[in-house]
Amino acid sequence: MLATSASGAAPNALRLGVLGDVARFKAQTGQDSQVHQVLVGWNQGLTWGTPLPDLLAQHVPVPLIGITTDTKPPRREAITPAGIAAGRGDAYLVAWNKAVADWGQLVYVRPLPEMDGHWTLYSAYTKSGKPKNAAHSTRAFRQAFARIYLILHGGTRIQVDTNLKRLGLPLLQGDADTDLPVNPPDLLRVIWNPQGYPVPNIPANLPQAYYPGDAYVDVVGNDVYDFDRRPAWPENDRLYRKHPAKPYAFPEWGVWGFDNPEFIRTMARFVRTHRRVELLVYNAGKPGSPSDLGSRTRSRAAYRAAITPLRR
Repeated sequence: MLATSASGAAPNALRLGVLGDVARFKAQTGQDSQVHQVLVGWNQGLTWGTPLPDLLAQHVPVPLIGITTDTKPPRREAITPAGIAAGRGDAYLVAWNKAVADWGQLVYVRPLPEMDGHWTLYSAYTKSGKPKNAAHSTRAFRQAFARIYLILHGGTRIQVDTNLKRLGLPLLQGDADTDLPVNPPDLLRVIWNPQGYPVPNIPANLPQAYYPGDAYVDVVGNDVYDFDRRPAWPENDRLYRKHPAKPYAFPEWGVWGFDNPEFIRTMARFVRTHRRVELLVYNAGKPGSPSDLGSRTRSRAAYRAAITPLRR
């Protein structure tokens, strides 16, 4: 099996990024964003939308690609977790494998993020806590994520098929003679990214129910917002401690709906004191959106003072 990021050792640097308008966010905070995130639907860049190479080029210096199961608008489900696990999405995963290899520089990929949030199409539970069906079970999600990881990182056809077979999954679909380029974990970082605070917050929907295993994760991520001043930090601490052998990331975070500079400062303290954090990406949203810092002057000032200068 292709090796994952070897240990929980601190990365050489903390990378700051943004989901949103890079130039506007720099004007607000002074941040030179190293990572630029985009969320894509299933098959986006392959059968619809901007081609994958151009998509990567539009999100420099370091692209962060969040992959969902949405179709192009209007929003519908293109594929279930069970469908991914069964290989019905392999053509898209192979296309990403080759696009990342051709790019030849660091890329973060965030497959099926916030899976423990009922609003995602691939979550196992509804808002009321009712399980959806077998195609959306936590087991199906774990299998889907492991398949995504193996195909994106690549290897010979025999290696990929052997690893899939060990998981009890169908072999790679498509040309039987095709080897995949190898994307090592220092160039491709696959982030497993729940919300530390699941919704619904029930035992069966806790993040660990969706965890595919250390062998299929490069970085553990958590999305943290100050929704209704909900105490998100205890859950974040718990998730960080749960995975001591993995680097840690915040692929999305931000204030939400009101000015809260202390939330910004709390994040800065966490990052300074937790050396495994390698990625911190603010969700800037669009002008006027709940996490936009445009009208939140105290939060904006706190970000400029506490987050922008963060370095390792």
